[in-house]
Amino acid sequence: MPRWAIYTIFAAIILIFLICIICICAKCCCKSKKKKKKKSDDQINLQGVNGSTTTALVQPGSRDGDYGSAKNRGRLLYSLEYKAPELTVGIKQAAALTAMDLGGTSDPYVKVYLTPNKSKTFETQVYRKTLNPIFNEQFKFEIEKADLSESTIVMKVFDFNRFSKHDVIGELRLQLDSIDWNHVIEEWKDLSEPSKFEDEILGEICLSLRYVPTSSKLTVVILEAKNLKSMDPGGSSDPYAKLQLVLDRKKWKRKKTSVKKCTLNPYFNESFTFDVSFDQIQRVQLVISVWDHDKLTRNDAIGKIFLGCDATGNQLRHWADMLSNPRRPVAQWHHLLSSEQVDSTLQLKHTVRIPIINKNF
Repeated sequence: MPRWAIYTIFAAIILIFLICIICICAKCCCKSKKKKKKKSDDQINLQGVNGSTTTALVQPGSRDGDYGSAKNRGRLLYSLEYKAPELTVGIKQAAALTAMDLGGTSDPYVKVYLTPNKSKTFETQVYRKTLNPIFNEQFKFEIEKADLSESTIVMKVFDFNRFSKHDVIGELRLQLDSIDWNHVIEEWKDLSEPSKFEDEILGEICLSLRYVPTSSKLTVVILEAKNLKSMDPGGSSDPYAKLQLVLDRKKWKRKKTSVKKCTLNPYFNESFTFDVSFDQIQRVQLVISVWDHDKLTRNDAIGKIFLGCDATGNQLRHWADMLSNPRRPVAQWHHLLSSEQVDSTLQLKHTVRIPIINKNF
């Protein structure tokens, strides 16, 4: 080996050794700074604070009764005015927001949108290094008066980060059916914890259910889907549906439809039959998920629903209609939910039993 190569390797080893020493020293310095900060925090002077709890320290106007409540995320001053068919949402200012950055501050902005029809999303300007930003911005939504009763306005406060995911500080969700529109609404409200499952339009799926107790046959027909979420760069998807039976919390049987190319409104009309005994029909859950097919990468989940005795709302009603009408196909549309939401619900232990009238089948 040439002498210059030996010198190069030796120099690289020394350089790596020096970098390791510098990293260890930097880590030790950070730890010592954190310890000093904790000690200084412990020496806070509580003189002049009203109330018997330390909540009054960060919320001077709060009472002792606030102790034990949810984490304080700050407050938001907003306004609402409706003049058909226009809803005006005003984001006035925020106060006492949670500090999300290391310097004890945040870079807040507010995102405003309506659900379930999330067709428009507005954002305020970002205000740097403040926990009490003044926005004074207004946003207008076109919405018919008849649709107000089924809509919710969401005002979500974020902390801006240039090189990483923006952090959610808190949010307000106001159901518009409970608001008196005879005058302009302007009020302060405390921010709440962000919703675990975001209201997102994933699409709808139509399916038919039919159960014949005498032959123990459950027939599921995937009819069609509409307004599916676009998963491909071209604004389309290649959707297909998966069907899975879950018995006693364990995956049991599965089937899937064919793939429909380049469409957000696929028509399937594909039938699947499962052998399910009369005893099992009370314990089984039917999970239907819609996926976007990709040839070169992993398939993406668009949305999911499940039907059975553990379900709720329209899904439970559809299952109950099937059980109370043996031999007869029952079709219904369902809004797709996020996979996380459905998977979380399926882990619940409580089971709702649907009484079945023993008819002459």
